[in-house]
This record gives sequence, structure tokens and C-alpha cells, in this order.
Amino acid sequence: MRDWWLRALLVLQRPRPVFVALRDDSKDSISDRSEPVLAIVLLAGIAALLPTQEAATYLDGGSYGGLVVAVWVFLAGSLLGAFAYFVVGGLLFGGSKALGSQGSYLRSRHVLAFAAAPIALSLVLWPVKLAMYGEDVFRTGGSDHGTGAVVFDALEVGFLLWSAALLVVGVRAVHGWTWARAGMACVPAFVGPVLLAVFF
Repeated sequence: MRDWWLRALLVLQRPRPVFVALRDDSKDSISDRSEPVLAIVLLAGIAALLPTQEAATYLDGGSYGGLVVAVWVFLAGSLLGAFAYFVVGGLLFGGSKALGSQGSYLRSRHVLAFAAAPIALSLVLWPVKLAMYGEDVFRTGGSDHGTGAVVFDALEVGFLLWSAALLVVGVRAVHGWTWARAGMACVPAFVGPVLLAVFF
């Protein structure tokens, strides 16, 4: 199990060996990586929730305190992470299957989870953001605007693009495909969340 916790960090530096290791579908390997996968999924969900409009306006017109915000962020972010894990993982599985993958739905979800490590890592921005702007990050208006906000937004987009690139790397490594084939397999996983964001 310790090896998989180390791989959860290694995927940020040397992703290919981590994704190749996901080819092992034995019960022991699946069990050993389940906790790191869960941790990444929950943290990535929280990180994905924080930049949304819902989070940015959560304290509008209310008397909620910091503890209520923290509980809401944890619960809603965890649900968002779980939703993405199963739904976007399903889209990745479908795209891979259409291009000839023999892998399982579980493996696709695990590839997605490890590819989401940069999104989880983006949480390191939030202590700095909270130190600079305080509760204004959860309210309309306030001090969290201007150049600083643009920099934080750009950094968050950078983490998201890093994660998208890791997903293509992961699909290519786990299946031994070309870059083009791996990229095509990832298209449903990229397009699905965008369409959900547009409609909802």
C-alpha cells in the first residue's frame, strides 16, 4: 500500500511508470491503491468546487461562519469528486472501449483518479488565497478581485490543463497506444464535464 501512496506523488513527476503499474488488475493491487485513489478523488472534488460560482457566493446574505463553510466545502466537494469519478470515469471507459481497449471500468476510473492529482494539488493555493482575502472569497464583491484574482484563476487553469495532459499520458501508458489514439479516447471525458457545466 505504501508504494501506491508514493505513486500518488510520483505521478506528478514521472507519470508513465505509475500508469503502467495500473495494468496490474490483481485483487491485491486494486486493494492497495484504493485508499490513495479515494484520497485523490475527494481532494480533487474539493479543489474543483472551490473556484465555482456557488462557492464564490456561498456567504451572500447569510450569517454562516467559517466552520459551516468548511463543512459545506468538504461534503459538497466530496460528492462532486465521487460524481466525477464514476461519471467521467464512465465516459473515459466508453471512449477507450470504442477504440479497442480491453481494460475494465475500474481501471479507467483509477487512471482518471491518478490523472486528477494536479487538481488535488491545486488546494495548496487556497491557504494563500484565504490569507490574502479572507471570507471575501466566498462572497460577491469584496477584496478578491483585480490582478491577484486573475493570477489565482490562471494558476487553477494551469493545474486543470496539467491534469488533462496527465489523462492522455495515462491512457497512452496503460494501453500502450499512440498519442493520437490516447487523445481520442479522452475526448468524451473532456467534453462531458464541459457540457454539464454549460447546462447546469
